[in-house]
Amino acid sequence: MSSTLPQDLPIHEAGDPASRTVLVLHGGGGPQTVAPIVGHLAATMHVLAPTHPGWDGTPRPETIASVADLASGYLNRLLDDGEHDVVLIGSSIGGWIALEMAVQAAADERYAGLIGAVVDIDGVGVVVEGEPIADFFALDARGLAEVAWHDPERGYLDPEKLTDAQRANQQANGRTMAAITGTGMNDPALLGRLGAVQVPVLIVWGESDRIVTPAYGRAVARAVPGAQFVEIPEAGHLPHLEAPEGTWAAIDPFLARD
Repeated sequence: MSSTLPQDLPIHEAGDPASRTVLVLHGGGGPQTVAPIVGHLAATMHVLAPTHPGWDGTPRPETIASVADLASGYLNRLLDDGEHDVVLIGSSIGGWIALEMAVQAAADERYAGLIGAVVDIDGVGVVVEGEPIADFFALDARGLAEVAWHDPERGYLDPEKLTDAQRANQQANGRTMAAITGTGMNDPALLGRLGAVQVPVLIVWGESDRIVTPAYGRAVARAVPGAQFVEIPEAGHLPHLEAPEGTWAAIDPFLARD
């Protein structure tokens, strides 16, 4: 499997290029949902935060048709750029991409030393018996806030207050997400493949997440050799937005030790 990302893919860069590189991978809500992670890590690391192909009006080539394709594309871009020991941090779908990258890297000697660690924040992507992923595509704005946020009022975005352009962009992002992840937002084989991961992994989870529950997150952690699991109080699917200080308290020591 070998995919290539568009050469003009938007990649926000922050921090000192001489520092260790961290690739920050956003979820279905787009790059703005991981902006706090970018801002926090830019003080100590070299941050790369791409916009996935097909999100926010970017083109998506036919060769990028799955999360596995995205993962392969990002691995090849990092390799072509001469990177090594890269930290992957992914939120939601981004967490799925990060784990898929770690699995692919472990299976291909071309990527030896390329990935150094993974932080998966409330990532979807696996199938856990008894812990289904919420049907994101069936939820309206109110329903999404209820399952994704500890404080639903804080997370609710009134569709009536969106501009036509914002609404069109949101709908286009949803179509891209469905095309890449499938309507179930999972790869039935991924959980069994996580045992191949060879780098330190931290699984961070909001205790109030009802898109994918903490029990789901613990199952992911059990499947990855040596993975750590940290639950963030008073936070849902995006703990870095609802409880940033608690999220940094989990991530920073992990990165300092790694």
